[in-house]
Amino acid sequence: MNNMHYYVDLVFYHIELKCYVVIEFKNKKFIPEFAGKLNFYISAVDTLLKKDSDNQTIGILLCRDKNNIEAEFSLRDINKPIGVSEFELTELIPDNLKSSLPTIEEFEKELKELLDNE
Repeated sequence: MNNMHYYVDLVFYHIELKCYVVIEFKNKKFIPEFAGKLNFYISAVDTLLKKDSDNQTIGILLCRDKNNIEAEFSLRDINKPIGVSEFELTELIPDNLKSSLPTIEEFEKELKELLDNE
C-alpha cells in the first residue's frame, strides 16, 4: 500500500459466527462519511485478514447521536453488514473496578512515555 496509516478502533474475531467484527467509535453525531470510512476498514480486513473459510466481516459504528434517515441512506447501497447505533458515556465507574483501572494521570504518563520512545 502507500505510506498512509489507518487505525481502526477495534477488530474482533467472533468464533461462533466465524467472522471479523470491526467497531468504530465516533464521539459525535453520525455523518454519512462515517459509513464510507467503516466500509473502507471492512474492505481492508476482508483483503488482509479474512480467510476463505471466514464469513463476511461485520461493521459496527457507534456514535453519540444519529438521525435514522441519514444512517439508512448512507448504508443503503453498501453491500456489507454494517450497523449504526448510539452510545452514551457515563462518569460512573463501579467501586470494585476503580482500583484496577489506571488514573487519567497514569494513563497520560504511560502514553507520553510510549510516544517519546518512538
